[in-house]
Amino acid sequence: SIKVWGLSLGSSGVLFVGLLFGHFGYGLPPIIGTIGLVIFVYCVGIGAGSRFFGSLKKHGVNFALLSMVVVGIAAAATWGLAKLAGLPTDLAVGIFAGSLTSTPALAAGLEAIPQEESLISIGYGIAYPFGVVGVVLMVQLLPRLMKVNLQDLGKKLEQEDPETRNVGQQLVRVTNPNLYGQKISEKNFFAATSCTISRVLEKDRLRPLRYDDVFEEDGIVLLVGFEDKVGHAVDFLGQVEERRLPRDTDRELRNLIVTSSEAAGQSLRSLETLKNYGVVVTRITRGDVTFVPNADTVLESGDSLVSVGQPDDLETFATKIGHRKQANFETDILSFAVGITLGVLLGLLPFGGGDQPFTLGLAGGPLFVGLILGHFGRIGRIVGFIPRPTRLLLSELGLVMFLAQAGTRGGGAFVATVEQYGAVVFLIGAVVTLLPLLVAVPLAQLVWKFNLLQSLGGVCGGMTSTPALGTITAKTDCQVPVVSYATAYPVALIMMIILTKGLVQALGLPAG
Repeated sequence: SIKVWGLSLGSSGVLFVGLLFGHFGYGLPPIIGTIGLVIFVYCVGIGAGSRFFGSLKKHGVNFALLSMVVVGIAAAATWGLAKLAGLPTDLAVGIFAGSLTSTPALAAGLEAIPQEESLISIGYGIAYPFGVVGVVLMVQLLPRLMKVNLQDLGKKLEQEDPETRNVGQQLVRVTNPNLYGQKISEKNFFAATSCTISRVLEKDRLRPLRYDDVFEEDGIVLLVGFEDKVGHAVDFLGQVEERRLPRDTDRELRNLIVTSSEAAGQSLRSLETLKNYGVVVTRITRGDVTFVPNADTVLESGDSLVSVGQPDDLETFATKIGHRKQANFETDILSFAVGITLGVLLGLLPFGGGDQPFTLGLAGGPLFVGLILGHFGRIGRIVGFIPRPTRLLLSELGLVMFLAQAGTRGGGAFVATVEQYGAVVFLIGAVVTLLPLLVAVPLAQLVWKFNLLQSLGGVCGGMTSTPALGTITAKTDCQVPVVSYATAYPVALIMMIILTKGLVQALGLPAG
């Protein structure tokens, strides 16, 4: 928690304390680290799954390719420099993981080289500080060298990407004569603008929309949609109505959580919420993203629906989608246990033949299962939804357990290793951190035509550097780098696990 120039190690500080205690002969049972690792990577997968596949579909495979380039350059640099400097495999693998601040890569290396005296944790501890600081410094330096103001660029981009826009509402007076008498719910007037009408004015009160409501001359309606698109819908309907009216929001607006397996997987069009239940769904929060749905939006387990309607209608709709007051705060412990078990089994499953078949390991298997369950929300009776506070707590706890065990495991040889190899190990760590950045950012802009915020966010995801992402978001309110980071991050985790095992094979197991 100690900050120096605004930077802190966060949970990774536990690793350095573990190295210190390990140096003085203290240790922890290996099972502590194993349990912590499995919980950590599974929760990471659950959290990233809701955005990962959707982002890949939307942005294509370019961010995935960017992650592969970043991790691939780092792995190639580690291999070449380790060969040149004569470093043992375990120390080189640790430097690779630390340079990219990748705990799953550290775990994959410890699995691949299970010797008790492995130098992997030491290499990780040597490279990690510059892995944090180096990326943070570079993402601050590059925009200055390129003479780009991130705040100005962010303001421009947030008008173009729907995932970065805020949801707003506006009272509108209907003056378009082409709409008079037409049923509001019958035609999707606002598909192009991602807006919807949730209420109409009646006797100086805004009441929830009914299925048979029609547009009336000088009628006043409440429009909900992305702030940058509401203006287009207003122009289509008529003109802005400046009055402000109170609404009985406590009784006519509720946040309802989807838990029913019958509702999850259905589109709003098939549910016909207004016709069948007298309810308009104005917003959906999925994971950390809030958006305005359309008729083709498919509900997922764990979705939070902002629903407008009469109290009795809201209650009926809540029953339909399986809403419970505590649904947004409950974790299905059985599903959690089954998901982790499936992840462990997948991680142990051998792929390919030969004496050394490839396995995803305990870092890769739970991550894959978490991504899949996080994306679908539910598979059969297995629920992938974990409330965000619970998920963050479990993830942090698992990470601390793993790092504590890994640190004490490698601490005994830390001083001797630094004395033996000297400053070259620190230099290699710096090169492995900086080289992917210097290559990937220009490549992203020239080959995939990313703007600078997309490039920086994607490279931070490829480097799994959350502190560097925080540095970028401190300079702009735009969420483009966050979306890019979220898309690239899971691919980078997978690539690091695969290439860590590949490095072990390419460098050869350490002698003794």
